[in-house]
Amino acid sequence: MRRLRWKAVWLAVITLGLIITMWQAARLAREQAIADLQDDAENELRLSAANLNGYLLRYDYLPQMLATREGVQRFLSAPDSQNPMALNLLLDRFRFTSGVSDVYLLDRDATTIAASNWHRPNTFIGHNYAFRSYYSEAIAGRQGRFYGLGTQSLERGYFFSAPVWIDDTSPDAQPDGVMVIKVLLDDVEEGWAEQDAELLVTDGDNIIFMASRPELRMRALYPLSDGQHQKLLQTRRYAMEPLSPSGIRIETAYAPDSALVSFADGPLSGGRYLRLTRPVAEFGWQMHILKPLTPVVSAQWVAALMAGGLYSMIALGGGIGWQRRRLRREREAFAERERQTLALVRDELEESVERRTRDLVASNQRLSDEIDERRRAEASLRQTQDELIQAAKLAVLGQLAAGINHELNQPLAAIRAYGENARRFLALSRVEQADANLEQIVELTQRMAEISAQLRQFSRKSSERQETISVQACIEYALRLFQSRLRDGHVRVDPQWPEETLWAMGDLVRLEQVLVNLIGNALHAMKETPDPTLTLSAALSGNQVTIHVMDNGPGIDDAHLVQIFEPFFTTKAPGSGLGLGLSISSRIMDDLGGKLLASNRDTGGACFIITLPVSPSAPLHTHTLKGNPSHA
Repeated sequence: MRRLRWKAVWLAVITLGLIITMWQAARLAREQAIADLQDDAENELRLSAANLNGYLLRYDYLPQMLATREGVQRFLSAPDSQNPMALNLLLDRFRFTSGVSDVYLLDRDATTIAASNWHRPNTFIGHNYAFRSYYSEAIAGRQGRFYGLGTQSLERGYFFSAPVWIDDTSPDAQPDGVMVIKVLLDDVEEGWAEQDAELLVTDGDNIIFMASRPELRMRALYPLSDGQHQKLLQTRRYAMEPLSPSGIRIETAYAPDSALVSFADGPLSGGRYLRLTRPVAEFGWQMHILKPLTPVVSAQWVAALMAGGLYSMIALGGGIGWQRRRLRREREAFAERERQTLALVRDELEESVERRTRDLVASNQRLSDEIDERRRAEASLRQTQDELIQAAKLAVLGQLAAGINHELNQPLAAIRAYGENARRFLALSRVEQADANLEQIVELTQRMAEISAQLRQFSRKSSERQETISVQACIEYALRLFQSRLRDGHVRVDPQWPEETLWAMGDLVRLEQVLVNLIGNALHAMKETPDPTLTLSAALSGNQVTIHVMDNGPGIDDAHLVQIFEPFFTTKAPGSGLGLGLSISSRIMDDLGGKLLASNRDTGGACFIITLPVSPSAPLHTHTLKGNPSHA
């Protein structure tokens, strides 16, 4: 029991010593932190006051300089007989050059007769400002200053004024007008917002005229009496602003210009601040800085915790001293148990790592096999797609076979007739006539060779290499493959393209395949059309070449427009097509960096649009089209 009592006493003594140590450390840290915060606040306040003073005083000479200008004096001498626009423009240029808000000229009766804001709805022209002190001071022959809200713009500003004399040589000369410059204060306040403090500027009536926080502007630092409020309303310095109190409360005063404050309400309520005040003598203002006490609180806590930690370490050191031997034995026993536990954990960890490594190796092998299988599948798919494209070309070639056969039969029959006639002419020794027949035979064989070359060119595989191709030549080649079908079907071809060659980037063979497919579809669609017309156009459109393949057939059903490029979709009769032509053509255009689109023409029929990128060497200007263009 006695031992427990001594333990309670020692525990109470140690606790009390801890509390006293932390309290003393926090008190010393608070005093030091407030002193440091006060030094920082004084430096920031001095720099901010100097910046405000310099910002405003750099405009002090401007109204006096403007008042001496010959144009201002000349206009003021007879304002009713002159056009004020020249002076308005002059004042506006001066406003823009000097960076002020407004520049305006008052006559002797304080009425504005020229202003830089003559063109705005809230212009000063025509308004009388005899109630402003800057007018009364300037008309008395002195430079005037004034700060407050503008009666027209309701913007806070500082006003500089200077008297304007038309003739100041007479001893009793009086000013004939007043030149006024208004400077806005927003730029200064924007710089304040970047500081880690709140800055306020109050006038002689303790009205917060400027503040880094917009919610504090146009408030009274301390509550105003009814008489003070009425007096300020009569001066119209702050228009009809309510001038509600800021809610400041002084908690501890260190000096006349330094105190700890808080706010009962408003945007700064809930916080405590160190306030320092500095006069701005040039303007009769007081500048205040409010530094948050957050660093002071943090310093108190850090000092208290550090002192408490140090005290605790000393106390623990004393307690550890007499328990050292017992704790050593316990540590040794604990260390032995830990070694055994760590050995067991190490063995389990090594086994787990080995097992996990085997699983990872197996997973990597499966993933590698899946990647190889995917690559083989992609290669097989690419080969199948290429073969499908080639098969589609050969299918179109088969459709053209009948017409090509007719083209070849005619030259063969003619060759036979010319050959028999040549033999007869040779038997009769009529060499010249036999030579003419042989020449016809040579021309017919050349024609048959051209037809055969076109078939070989269309049936060969694409090189899949981008090159510069002639769009007109590609279209004309595709048309030559349909000569017999065009002639037998009495189809009129309407070509519409520039005389100059259009160059595009693509693959000649693959583009020819797309055109052959589209022309073949157009001819099939116009089988039942009374006057079939195939319209082919090509033109430049920005950095693209656009090709239109248009017919005057029945067109495409609206419900089919969204499906027309899907594989195996066809509107032809069973056995007339696989539905792969447009799907393959669309994929070809995607591979070439272009597009294939379909729509219906307003005049009837279908329109397929091919777009390809222009070759870098192509001229980027428009051309006149041959024929009458048709619009799809």
